[in-house]
Amino acid sequence: MPKKYPPNRIIVPRFNEESGFYTTPERSKIMGRIRAKDTKPELAFRKALWRAGYRYRIDYKKLIGRPDIVLNKYKTVIFIDGEYWHGYNWGERKQKIKTNREFWIPKIERNIQRDEEVNGALKELGYKVFRFWAQQISKEFDHCLQSVISHLRSMDPNLS
Repeated sequence: MPKKYPPNRIIVPRFNEESGFYTTPERSKIMGRIRAKDTKPELAFRKALWRAGYRYRIDYKKLIGRPDIVLNKYKTVIFIDGEYWHGYNWGERKQKIKTNREFWIPKIERNIQRDEEVNGALKELGYKVFRFWAQQISKEFDHCLQSVISHLRSMDPNLS
C-alpha cells in the first residue's frame, strides 16, 4: 500500500544531539523499557477474547497501522493505546511537557494525526475500528470487552 501523506502532515524533528536534543543515560534506560506490544491491558483483553471463543491475529503487519488485535473473520481491529504516546487529554497534557518540547509536542501530535489516518484507511477497507486507552481497559474492562463482543455477535449470523 503506497503511502499518501496529507498536505498538512506534521513533521517531527529528529531526536539527536545535532538538533539540540539531549538525553541522559537514565532517561534512555527508562524509555527503553516502554513496551510497544504485549502490554498488561492488551494481554488481559486478548485472553478475555480467547476465553469468549474468538480467534485473532496480533500486531498484524498486513494492515496499515499494525493493529494490536485483528479479527479478520469479522473485519474488526482493536487498538489499545498508551495515554502518553497517543495524546490522551492532549490539550491539558501538552502544557505539562517541560523538556525537549520541540521534539515531543510534534511527535505526539503526529501520532494523533497518524491514528486518524489509520482509522480512515481501515474503515475504507471495510474494517470496524475499536480504539481503547490503556487506562480505559484497566478501569472499564467489562464495558470495553462487551462493546467488542456485542459487535462481533452482530456480525455472526449463526449467533443471532
